[in-house]
Amino acid sequence: MGPLTGADGTARCPWAGEQPSLMRDYHDDEWGRPVRGEAAYLERLTLEAFQSGLAWSTILRKRDAFREVFRDFDADAIASFDDADRARLMDDARIVRNRLKIDAAVTNARATVALREAGGLEAFVLSFAPEHPPAPTDTASVATTSPESVALSKGLKKQGFAFVGPTTMQALMEAIGVFDPHLVGCFRRGAVGLDSAR
Repeated sequence: MGPLTGADGTARCPWAGEQPSLMRDYHDDEWGRPVRGEAAYLERLTLEAFQSGLAWSTILRKRDAFREVFRDFDADAIASFDDADRARLMDDARIVRNRLKIDAAVTNARATVALREAGGLEAFVLSFAPEHPPAPTDTASVATTSPESVALSKGLKKQGFAFVGPTTMQALMEAIGVFDPHLVGCFRRGAVGLDSAR
């Protein structure tokens, strides 16, 4: 399936929907746009891990609560979480209560702090940007993994990160504009992503 034209006459990636919605706003205003700074990268990494096995719309609806309980994704703050903090998170119905994912968030915050000595999380992720970014024309040609996402996954695991499989890392790279993820024909294609400026 290629881009769909909504009632507003605008062609979008089909998952964005044809009517105004949380997902459409995310598609139009955020997905594929580069982010800056350690906290922004840690947030996206954490939310992509929590999304695993769930609909992205579920994460978007809970995003404000995630930001609150994870201290706006301040790596130092999360890295200091102890068993009482983990228990507090497991009792908070406003977020996804999954012990493995909560543990991974703390682990990844600690790994993020440690990675500062090697240039930081942002520089590390960007070092895996594809030399030849994809240009999918329909959903059937959208990859769920890539050589770059596999390499990023392996690289992060070596740095002590958890819940960073190749599919999750592909989603992360799309979300933060490591490359332009929009379908050819979508009105956002060419307007987002690091490669759009090349």
